[in-house]
Amino acid sequence: MQAGQTRGRGAISNRAGRFESLAIEAVDDGWGILDEPLPPLETTVLPEPTQSVITRNNSPDVPFDQSINPYRGCEHGCIYCFARPSHAYVNLSPGLDFETKLFFKKDAALRLREELNRRGYRCSPINLGANTDPYQPLERRLGITRALLEVLAECHHPVTIVTKSALVVRDLGLLRQLAAERLLRVFVSVTTLDDELKRRMEPRAASPAARLTVVRRLVEAGVPTGVMFAPVIPAVNDHELEGVIAAAAAAGAGMAGYLLLRLPGEVRDLFYEWLETHYPERAVRVRNRIRELRGGRDNDPRFGMRMRGQGPWADLLRRRFEAACQRHGLEHGRAKPLEISLFRPPSRAPGQMELW
Repeated sequence: MQAGQTRGRGAISNRAGRFESLAIEAVDDGWGILDEPLPPLETTVLPEPTQSVITRNNSPDVPFDQSINPYRGCEHGCIYCFARPSHAYVNLSPGLDFETKLFFKKDAALRLREELNRRGYRCSPINLGANTDPYQPLERRLGITRALLEVLAECHHPVTIVTKSALVVRDLGLLRQLAAERLLRVFVSVTTLDDELKRRMEPRAASPAARLTVVRRLVEAGVPTGVMFAPVIPAVNDHELEGVIAAAAAAGAGMAGYLLLRLPGEVRDLFYEWLETHYPERAVRVRNRIRELRGGRDNDPRFGMRMRGQGPWADLLRRRFEAACQRHGLEHGRAKPLEISLFRPPSRAPGQMELW
């Protein structure tokens, strides 16, 4: 890919997914075609048909067993995003395709109503933002996330949100309503306080200052709000841990968490390509430290290990995090349970009366 095409994007290339039988490589045929400038990549958006929207998991590493992903792909373009490999399942690249070929679940709110009305449904918090950001730029005009929140508020269903977008304050009225009944918790992802690193690593996400302003506005509205320092990348942003925690506390956050960089599937090669492009002098050091944390591998998918890593450096990171939280009075670890006793199934469609 040429620089003009990747400007403002996280990935450097459009590497083929693991299920593809063919890979495309640009070759100079002697006519100078490779030197011709290419137009910037345009973002395309398509609906994704779905029969259900609630995804369930039994992972001990995450504090929820239900989640909804309104979008596939994410225009924020975070190079480290562990959701990138999901694009390979639709025959697209986890690289630039993940950032530019986006899908939305048009009938997500309707499907949610149907699922919450099923006989035997057991209420437990639903997370928005487990994979891709529910408040990515696309949400501004499509409003899928807001429609889901309206259903959840209608039936008093608990929900948690993880985002790095300032757009979340658009729904402050709904969030305040949910929070008043102990049905809501929001975590804002703050990966760095360095604008230049943010621009390279998360090119289309909100600035660090904007995210801290979001924390402040949510807290002022009475919404329980925390900050996620995630992912922690050795020799890239790990030195900012204490600074991020201090900034989060100053903004009013009451909770904090952190996660170590994960490199599943195609993310590994995409991340190392990005690292060699932007920080070549650190590339070997970063790779070696990641492998030290992952038992000699680039990724360790085992429960209990994949989020935190292992070894002396992982132990030191944990102690640093706990000390910083204690210093600034932030809670960490498993949060208090949200209210589930208020749940009532919603109407089967907006404005539809019940027959019985």
